[in-house]
Amino acid sequence: MILCGGKGTRLRDVSELLPKPMVSIGEQPIVWHIMKSYAAFGVRNFILCLGYKKEAFIDYFMNYHLRTADVTIKLGHEPELIFHGNTPESDWQVTLANTGLEAGTGARVKKASKYLSDKNKHFFLTYGDGVANVDIAALYAHHLKGGKLLTISAVHPEARFGGMLLDGNNVRGFEEKPPKADGYINGGYMVVDRDFIELYLNDDDTLFFERAPMEQCAKDGQMQVYKHEGYWQCMDNQREFLLLNKLWDGGNPPWTKYWK
Repeated sequence: MILCGGKGTRLRDVSELLPKPMVSIGEQPIVWHIMKSYAAFGVRNFILCLGYKKEAFIDYFMNYHLRTADVTIKLGHEPELIFHGNTPESDWQVTLANTGLEAGTGARVKKASKYLSDKNKHFFLTYGDGVANVDIAALYAHHLKGGKLLTISAVHPEARFGGMLLDGNNVRGFEEKPPKADGYINGGYMVVDRDFIELYLNDDDTLFFERAPMEQCAKDGQMQVYKHEGYWQCMDNQREFLLLNKLWDGGNPPWTKYWK
């Protein structure tokens, strides 16, 4: 399940015409990159929680083969499309769930949960604006071993500033910005037990997954972390949009580590 319904106001200069998960890295939207990272581990059944500009997702996935494969078009009164070859994503199943324009993330998960398979006790959940080289198999094994209702991937955000080296009130020098901050944040790439939904979620549009549900889950001792020390990067602003595209254009973007 991928949260794709927000308005992405901090990326407004790039995403004025598109929802943030549909902003491209290379030729494909960032949500496709996220899906590819899961598909590399055999996760190919996706539920997209839509809201803002949901039509962009509908258009993209409805016309996916037209965008990615060679096609012959027979014109006339009975037109026909003939696609040549399969795309690597031909075995993906994508459910486009309209979870409301103003719904919070908790409400979106609750509303979209009706599309979860009855045979699955757990499901993956992440945000539609962050790429990573998380080992999904190891993450899932960690979740099962811990026996908690929720496992979140703890990641190091990009460090924003360097530091000053001080001697009393005197500046001795400057320390360059490290590549990563020392602390951890929630990087998405979560595993959720189905019981979490019944215990902590409802379809009230004011409910945000990251607030009362996660806070109560933590108080109940039912939340754990999977420490991901590898690559993670969100796309929150134009600088990060340019950074991710530069890495993609370089030919070896780090989030594709497990892609086949």
